[in-house]
Amino acid sequence: MGSTASETEAADEGAAGAQSAAGPAAAAASLQESALDPSTADRKAAGTAERAVHAAGTAPPAGAVPLLEPRDGVPPVITTASGLERVIDAFAAGTGPVAVDAERASGYRYGQRAYLIQLRRRGAGTALIDPVALPDLSGLDAALDGAEIVLHAATQDLPCLGEVGIRPRRLFDTELAGRLLGYPRVGLGSMVENVLGFSLEKGHSAADWSTRPLPEDWLRYAALDVELLVELRDALRDELQAAGKLEWALEEFAAILATPPKPPRPDPWRRTSGIHRVRNRRALAVVREVWNARDRIARERDLSPGRVLQDAAIIELAQQLPKTPADLQALPTMRGRGARRHQTAWLRAVSRARSLPDKALPEASVPGDGPPPAHRWPERDPQADERLAAARAVVAALADEHTMPTENLVQPDCVRRLAWSPPDEPTPEAIGAALRGLGARAWQVRLVAKPLAKAFQRLYAKGEL
Repeated sequence: MGSTASETEAADEGAAGAQSAAGPAAAAASLQESALDPSTADRKAAGTAERAVHAAGTAPPAGAVPLLEPRDGVPPVITTASGLERVIDAFAAGTGPVAVDAERASGYRYGQRAYLIQLRRRGAGTALIDPVALPDLSGLDAALDGAEIVLHAATQDLPCLGEVGIRPRRLFDTELAGRLLGYPRVGLGSMVENVLGFSLEKGHSAADWSTRPLPEDWLRYAALDVELLVELRDALRDELQAAGKLEWALEEFAAILATPPKPPRPDPWRRTSGIHRVRNRRALAVVREVWNARDRIARERDLSPGRVLQDAAIIELAQQLPKTPADLQALPTMRGRGARRHQTAWLRAVSRARSLPDKALPEASVPGDGPPPAHRWPERDPQADERLAAARAVVAALADEHTMPTENLVQPDCVRRLAWSPPDEPTPEAIGAALRGLGARAWQVRLVAKPLAKAFQRLYAKGEL
């Protein structure tokens, strides 16, 4: 399987090189001609032509071709064990990378579980799997062992894929590749359009994917999301190679897979939108109690917490402290049916907070594990503020030089922590070690350690530190 995939990639790269030799004008003409009839072969030629145009620094041909139908039609949703076995056999026999996507019901359901999983592979076609009916896909994961999994914005989908047993060992993230290459818009639709010359319909991206049965047009949309994902991967891999950034990307992909899940926040209620307007500890206790009540109801009813009670209502309850149903119903944010349905729970939560002894009230703020907010640095530590300004200037210049967002060159939190607590001697070696300790990848350290060390050393030499 591995050798077949390599041969396929080599053939694609050879075709791309031959097309590039014909020049960007010929590439654009080929793309426009193939757009008249976007069959499977023509789509591949179109993608090859588009890669040549982009690599030559020429704008893609005007008028992307709408991608309206999967090349093999809309497949049925797999809901049975026997159907899953057929998918496993087909994908095990397929070759090359595997395009994967997951649809959630954010804004509708509690949590971030997947409600539809889409896959596509050369030789296997496209499969749509219902993970509600088939919650254990570890057999499929085993069949794909060793295959490169292609995801767009992998960090969004990996947790819900892991819940059903799909845990990639090799990854290609097309969104992250686009960022490293400096694309200004890295959504899937924008990337497919700008790189391959096809437009995807995105009308169902915010749909309630927990709906059953799923409408046919939703399934078509879902299948199209993986229709050209491998072709997009191939094109971006070529661009990364040409730009000298492929090894950077591979390090980033490996880091994504190696990063453990984030532990639960100790006080998740402190993330309530608008909590900065809550001025005292008693009101904070109301936020905490109401938030916890909302979370319990949302979990029990499998609803997004915002559909049970909006954050704005929690803040208003904390500010107004209603005592009776009439008090509560008079609040502007409590006039919706969802908010009133559980008014007894909200009043009880407010009452609990009002009756807490002072020692049980939450602190106004909790100390973090990092430096203070940057806007406080001038008064807290002016020298650290000087280092931060210098470090940000270095990172911004390097990011511009290498055509990528500053946050992809090195994480802003990493820069802040380094500026707040630098090594005693800011040598390139010491700065590099500090960056590695903060999670920077090897390629990032190679690019930024020496310039940052020079910037810090200049401040020391000027007597500003």
